[in-house]
Amino acid sequence: MRFSLFAHMERWDEDVSPARQFENLTELTQIAEAGGFGTVWIGEHHSMEYVASPSPIPQLAYLAARTTTIRLGAGTIIAPFWNPLRAAGETALLDVISGGRAEIGIARGAHQFEFDRMAGGLAAADGGGHLRELVPAVRALWRGDYAHDGEIWRFPTSTSVPKPVQRPNPPMWIAARDPASHDFAVANGCNVMVTPLMKGIEEVENLVGKFNTAVRAHPEVPRPELMVLRHTHVHSPGDPEGWRPAAEGIQRYYRTFDAWFGNRKTPENGFLEPSPVSKFAERPEFAPESLRRTAVIGTPEEVVERLRRYEELGIDEYSFWIDNSLSHEEKRASLELFVKEVVPAFR
Repeated sequence: MRFSLFAHMERWDEDVSPARQFENLTELTQIAEAGGFGTVWIGEHHSMEYVASPSPIPQLAYLAARTTTIRLGAGTIIAPFWNPLRAAGETALLDVISGGRAEIGIARGAHQFEFDRMAGGLAAADGGGHLRELVPAVRALWRGDYAHDGEIWRFPTSTSVPKPVQRPNPPMWIAARDPASHDFAVANGCNVMVTPLMKGIEEVENLVGKFNTAVRAHPEVPRPELMVLRHTHVHSPGDPEGWRPAAEGIQRYYRTFDAWFGNRKTPENGFLEPSPVSKFAERPEFAPESLRRTAVIGTPEEVVERLRRYEELGIDEYSFWIDNSLSHEEKRASLELFVKEVVPAFR
């Protein structure tokens, strides 16, 4: 089982400048590369300071020049926000710039807030059609001349300029949760990325089961890869309460996610206050004590033990999700401890 880093330029107030955010992201990426991580993943979000990333492509292109071996993953671009020609050309350009290190993740999208601003109010739940049409169109454009007459997009003969370095194409990943998404990804030879969010190992097992069912249903397709994305934090063995700041930080992250996902308040200059703790009084999964068990939080020894189960499940890639509302210094210390004490156990 290999490791990757999943990171955004978190900004919780105006004390940290956007320039400093990007310097922090670059430093974390370089630590991950030096520590043997296979990929850095950056997603796409709009007008949200806590996940500042209007496009992963320029960020990854810059990181390509500041790294040498780590692969550069768009994790993910949101299908309804992209024309196939633009998606094919920009992702291929990333592959050229990086010398063939691009990984292309695609999702249907989740935040209605973004769909109201980027897709004319399309229901976020209806983004799956864009995903299913975008994937084969992008692949066809990467190969050469292609005209498209779909339900969503139509264009005459065109091609991706430039063409990607990797042949037959850069690896494609689908963010999947329901069985139909797993089936689409596997049937189309795409790798799968999943996140159990606040649920425990039983949800990881459930998602692995959906993936394996899709693999069995398509014996004609070589088995794709499966990645699990999980909030992760490693603390010193000498601090018995070291888990608490991480669990409380991740709780703040999820309460902020809830506020944006609810789409009921107008943000101010890209900021939105987290939903209050009181809202989740009947939701024990939000409690720090619960998040300590569901997120991968612990000493190096505890984290190694927990990740052994992920390895046993046949997961190809475990992605260290470092977005957690903590300071850059706290995140850096956790990542460095993971590199030093956890990664060697899986080599």
